[in-house]
Amino acid sequence: MKKLDKLILMSFWGPFIVTMSVVVFIFLMKIMIFYIDDFVSKDLGLWDYGRLFFFFSLITVPTALPLAMLLSSLMAFGNLGEFFELTAIKSAGISVVRAMAPLFIVAVGISIFSFYFNDRVSPWANLKGYSLLYDIKTTKATLKIKEGIFYNDLPGYSIKVDKKMADAQSMKGMVIYKHDNRSYERGNTQIILADSGKMYTINENSNLVIELYNGTMYNEETEGNGRAYISPIATGSAGAPPPSSKFTRNVFDHYKLVESLSSFGMKRTDEGQFKYHEFMKNIDDLNHTADSIKTSYDETKKNLLPNSQQYFSYNYKQGTDKTLKSGKWIDSLLAKPVKDSLKTEILTNAKSSASSMQSYVKSNADYLLAKLKDASKYELEKHHKYTNAISCLVMFLIGAPLGAIIKKGGFGVPVLVSVLFFILLYVLINQGDKWVKEGLLSVPVGAWLANTVLFIAGAYFIDRARSDSRLFDKDVYQMRIKRIKSFFVSRFGKSRLINS
Repeated sequence: MKKLDKLILMSFWGPFIVTMSVVVFIFLMKIMIFYIDDFVSKDLGLWDYGRLFFFFSLITVPTALPLAMLLSSLMAFGNLGEFFELTAIKSAGISVVRAMAPLFIVAVGISIFSFYFNDRVSPWANLKGYSLLYDIKTTKATLKIKEGIFYNDLPGYSIKVDKKMADAQSMKGMVIYKHDNRSYERGNTQIILADSGKMYTINENSNLVIELYNGTMYNEETEGNGRAYISPIATGSAGAPPPSSKFTRNVFDHYKLVESLSSFGMKRTDEGQFKYHEFMKNIDDLNHTADSIKTSYDETKKNLLPNSQQYFSYNYKQGTDKTLKSGKWIDSLLAKPVKDSLKTEILTNAKSSASSMQSYVKSNADYLLAKLKDASKYELEKHHKYTNAISCLVMFLIGAPLGAIIKKGGFGVPVLVSVLFFILLYVLINQGDKWVKEGLLSVPVGAWLANTVLFIAGAYFIDRARSDSRLFDKDVYQMRIKRIKSFFVSRFGKSRLINS
């Protein structure tokens, strides 16, 4: 390896690592902000959050690689141009394309790594990350009781406190409604009032202890079926005798309750429930699923004509050319006289058959369209395994010549240009996917639309860099504007003088 290649590679790897770290961090913050409401008040440990951020960091790598490749290559050649090192390279007889050769090899290696990552690591990370996120979202919030408001998330209890003390355990003025499985039919049958109390957890937060002081407990015990009594006068019948109720009142100095908090813990869902999604599959799985959908589509389409025979009230003979041929039975049927009542019956049956046939055709058309969309969805994801990898190489073909043309290093102009092209890449990818799902483009055309457009742009920038173009110099455009102004003045200014 020559010293020139080492110089260019050293100027590339620093910005690349920094850019990758920053982009992954930004995407993680985006996810954190988007799901912040689902994370608050959940009794989760650092291990759960650490695993979640680790999985989503892996998920963001395929998105961060093209942007890091674009920005770092642009900064590398921008720094070389800003400090006239690129000019010295050219004066030594080394072309810009030759100077890009070591980074081109690196870009090819990163593209290969990106393809492997998209095919093997990303499906695993998506499955682990989104299943864990679902479990966190469905986990109940921890016990958070507010003053003066009934708390109903603890199964079997409604709790209200007048004042919470500074230690977060002691409370004043407690009201507790305790329910059993049948209490919702009969109303509140057990009420506990206490002047003060404590609430705390034991056994590694698996049980909740409620200690009450100086209170009264009211119980209502109903004999019989336990349902509310309805007066026979209201129902107009003799009715059954009302059940007898027994009220008890107990005064206590100290009363202790222990309840399980198992419903508040995070429960892991079977990951097999998430494997149907295309983001959770590699190329082999995507091919298998797409082939299965296409087979189902072909079988349904093949059985359309045989299954439609049930909606017709006559027989027909199908020829070898698959056209309907009439026989003598039709001629004899048409020769028979038809009465008005028979005509009405025939028209009614024909209308009913036509309506059934229309419904049959519409349901099958919707089913076939849904199958086509599902197959396109899996094929589109399969193509994106390749396009995401190739986009790293395409971003290099844009970033390296742009850096040689702009001749600006640092995080100023390179960041602005990189963000603009990354947004363009993102918009083209989403627009291509939208047109594919709407049936306006085939899957390969829509999937490769973004890379094709940006590859043409990269080829143009490479050509401009080889000719040492001043494409982004402000004085070049100022001189062109002056020439245009002088042209119009020389043409239209003289004609005005002659006319005057």
